[in-house]
Amino acid sequence: MTLPPEREVAPSSPASTAATDSSRLQRFSTSTCLLHQQGNRWSTERRPLQVEGYREDLGEGVEITMVKIPAGSFLMGSPEGESERFDDEGPQHEVTLGGFFMAQTPITQAQWRTVAAWQKLERDLKPDPAKFKGSNRPVERVSWHDAQEFCRRLSQRTGQRYGLPSEAQWEYACRAGSSTPFHFGATLTPELANYNGNFIYANGPKGTYREQTCEVASFPANGWGLHDMHGNVWEWCQDQWHDNYNLAPGDDQPWLIAAAAATEQKLLRGGSWIGDPGDCRSAYRSHDEAVSDADDVGFRVVCLPQAASLNP
Repeated sequence: MTLPPEREVAPSSPASTAATDSSRLQRFSTSTCLLHQQGNRWSTERRPLQVEGYREDLGEGVEITMVKIPAGSFLMGSPEGESERFDDEGPQHEVTLGGFFMAQTPITQAQWRTVAAWQKLERDLKPDPAKFKGSNRPVERVSWHDAQEFCRRLSQRTGQRYGLPSEAQWEYACRAGSSTPFHFGATLTPELANYNGNFIYANGPKGTYREQTCEVASFPANGWGLHDMHGNVWEWCQDQWHDNYNLAPGDDQPWLIAAAAATEQKLLRGGSWIGDPGDCRSAYRSHDEAVSDADDVGFRVVCLPQAASLNP
C-alpha cells in the first residue's frame, strides 16, 4: 500500500511470509487520521486510506477482515523522555519483522459466537461471555486460554495458521510506521478512541467517558488500516510477561518462558474503555494471568507468516 511519507517503515530483508493467493486479496477503503497541535488546540486531519487484505468467511454471513501488514523494522518500546513512560517499556531496541496479516478489528461477539459453536478441540468456549452485549462490539471476558482455543478452531477450519500476535507484531502493527506516543500523534482525544475521557495525556483534551465498550471500527484506523489499536479492549498477546526488554528478541517471535505455568502472566496491549489515555500508548505494556477473563479484555488474531497458503 502507499503510505504518506511520515508513515513509511524501514524496509527489511525478504522474509518468509504467507503465500498469497492474489485472487483472494482485495482492496478495502477506510480512513485514517492525524492530530496536529495549533497553540493550545488540537485539530484532526482525516485521510482516505486503501489497504490490502482478505476476508475469512466463518459462515452464516460472518467474516473476519484480515489486513496485510508489510515487512519492516522499527524501534520497539518508548524513548526515555516520553510522558508517563514506565521502565518496562525499555530499553528501546530494533526489531525486524516479516510480513503477516492481522485482523482489522478486535474479534467481535458475532465472530466469537460463530467459532464457539464449532467443534471443541481442547476446551469449551462460552457462546456469549461478554458483559456489554452487541454483535459488532468486541468480545470480552475471555481468557488467554479461551483466545488460544478460538485460534485453534479457526486454524483447523481454514487450514491457515491463526494465532495471537507476538508483542513485537502487535506494537509494530499499532505504530504503523509512527514513532509518537499514539499512531494518531502526540496525544489522544475521546473522538478518536474509547477510553476514560475524564483524564488527559500530555496537554490533550478531556471528553466523553463512555463507561463501556463500543462497536469496533467506530473510530478512524491507523496508517495501515487497523481500528481500535488504542482503547476499547485490552488485547492478549502470545508472549509471557517480562519486566523489561533486556535480552528481548530482535524479531517477530513471541518471547516465551519454557515450562510456564498455566497461570503465567501474559502480555496485554492497547488500553481499554476504562483506562487512562496514557495506558493506551503504543508502547504501554500490561499483563494478567492467563486464566483471567475481565470485562475490558479481548483479542485480535494474526495469520502467521509460516502459513502455507491463503487458499481455503
